[in-house]
Amino acid sequence: MNNFVAIDFETANGQRSSVCSVGVVIVRNGEIVDNFYSLIKPYPNYYSWFCQEVHGLGHQDTDRADEFPEVWVQVMAKVKEYFPFMEDGEVPFVAHNAPFDEGCLKAVFAAYEIKYPNFEFLCTCRKSRQVWKEGHHNLDIIAGYCGYDLKNHHHALADAEACAVIGIKIL
Repeated sequence: MNNFVAIDFETANGQRSSVCSVGVVIVRNGEIVDNFYSLIKPYPNYYSWFCQEVHGLGHQDTDRADEFPEVWVQVMAKVKEYFPFMEDGEVPFVAHNAPFDEGCLKAVFAAYEIKYPNFEFLCTCRKSRQVWKEGHHNLDIIAGYCGYDLKNHHHALADAEACAVIGIKIL
C-alpha cells in the first residue's frame, strides 16, 4: 500500500473522547510527504495522573487549545491537499493499535455530535504480529525493526511518524 494517513491520538483521561493531541503523517506513493500536529482541549476536560505520566501533557498545555471540531477541520484540510476525496474512503487511516485510535475518533465525533464518515482503519500492530511472530509488538519496538528510532514515544506526531514508517515497510 502506497497511500495512507498515519494517525495517533493521546488522551487526557480514560474517556476515548478526551483526545488532547493528534499527530498525522501523510504517505503518498510510499513516501512521507507532510505532517500535522495539534494540541486539543479535551472532552471531558480533565487529566488523569496516569495519562499525564504517559505523555506529559496537562491543562497548562491544552486549556488554550482549540476543541476537537476546529482541529479536525485543520486535519482534514491538510489531508485533502494530498487526497481530495479522503472522506469518501479514498485512502485509509493507519494506526498502531488502530482499535484505540479509531475508537478515539469515533468517540470524539459522538461527543460533539458530528456524523462519523466511516473511515477505513488499518492496524500496523496487528500486521506486525503476522510479520514478526515472536516478541513484543509495542510501537517503539516495531519501529526499531523498521529502522525508525522512536525517541519521543507518546508524542502524537512522533508516534504517527513511527507508524507511517512501519506502514511503508509492512503494509
